[in-house]
Amino acid sequence: MAKVRWLGPVPVEVPELAGRVVQPDEVVEVPDARYDAYVCQTVNWEPVEEPKEPAAPRKAAAKPQRSDD
Repeated sequence: MAKVRWLGPVPVEVPELAGRVVQPDEVVEVPDARYDAYVCQTVNWEPVEEPKEPAAPRKAAAKPQRSDD
């Protein structure tokens, strides 16, 4: 989970965070996939901790190739 700080002067209810009320200068965790939607609002939110790098996808084992000679 990524972290952002609320910069507003008054508490705000954030429906996306299950209706949580966020206080001024409070740091909250947000889903990594939604991080950009918060930090693009530079007047309201400040980045604190960026999302973790996604794990590299696992590669499947190579299948032996058949020769139809």
